[in-house]
Amino acid sequence: MIITKSPLRISLGGGGTDLASYYREHEGFLISAAIDKYVYITLNRNFVDELWLKYSQVEHVKSIDEVKHPIFREALRLMQIENPWLEISSLADIPAGTGLGSSGSFTTALLKALHVYKSDIVSTRTLAEEACTVEIEKLGEHIGKQDQYIAAYGGLTCMTFQKDGYVWVEPLRIKEEDLYNLEDNLAMFFTGYSHSASNILKEQDTKSRENNQAMIENLHFVKQMGYDSRDALESGKLEKFAEIMNVHWEYKKKRSGGMSNPKIDEWYEYAMKNGAMGGKLIGAGGGGFLLFYCKDKMKLRAAMRTAGLSEVRFRFDPQGTRVTME
Repeated sequence: MIITKSPLRISLGGGGTDLASYYREHEGFLISAAIDKYVYITLNRNFVDELWLKYSQVEHVKSIDEVKHPIFREALRLMQIENPWLEISSLADIPAGTGLGSSGSFTTALLKALHVYKSDIVSTRTLAEEACTVEIEKLGEHIGKQDQYIAAYGGLTCMTFQKDGYVWVEPLRIKEEDLYNLEDNLAMFFTGYSHSASNILKEQDTKSRENNQAMIENLHFVKQMGYDSRDALESGKLEKFAEIMNVHWEYKKKRSGGMSNPKIDEWYEYAMKNGAMGGKLIGAGGGGFLLFYCKDKMKLRAAMRTAGLSEVRFRFDPQGTRVTME
């Protein structure tokens, strides 16, 4: 049996500039952080000549072409698995569609398991690019490259998306004490809403391709806030980072009418009056998790609990996609 796991992520600045419609013309930049919440893949040889897939549904098929789940199907095709008489299951600590990059984590974990099955040695960069190939090129999803890369690499990572498609990856150079303080002062709450990142990002993608100036200027500003967030974190100015989060959220909401809703706005304002210094919705928008930097975490937790939101506590994960059993 092979078991792999891949971390979910939170975005710390510059989100949205990783779509090709933007970075192919202007270059993108963002900071992403892997957290200790995972997508797991288990893979085992089957005793019958069938491919069994288990996720929210169960599939028993005779060939890859019959597979309904798009990522399973395209990953198996990409890996050129012959006689795929396998049983593959997926599990996750957090539901899909909640803004934590679960599809990228799922794809990297699945590809890693398939590489191990084939006794391949695969580099971290190759794994990330293969996941991008499956989701963006093969399936045509309107998403960026952040999720696949942070899932593969892990850690707190700065990514520059170059015009030629190459992703330059380097660690956020934050001091150890500041890292622990950042971790201690962040709090994440589930809104109860789920969404499709691809559907929400489609509007941004279309406007960027059409060279819509309002969208391009918005993304330019968000990219600069990504740089400013990096500078604040690397210089230990965590409260400055919290202020940038707040501004980032205001600009993020301008990119699409589906980015927020009245209830999310109400919760956000309530949090800012009860212990939060800055925050934003994680992921493409429309639901998922609200992330806050706190000046009074106990007060914020009590307020959010009163508002009916449940907290998901997390730590950063310094590793990326890995094998836990083979």
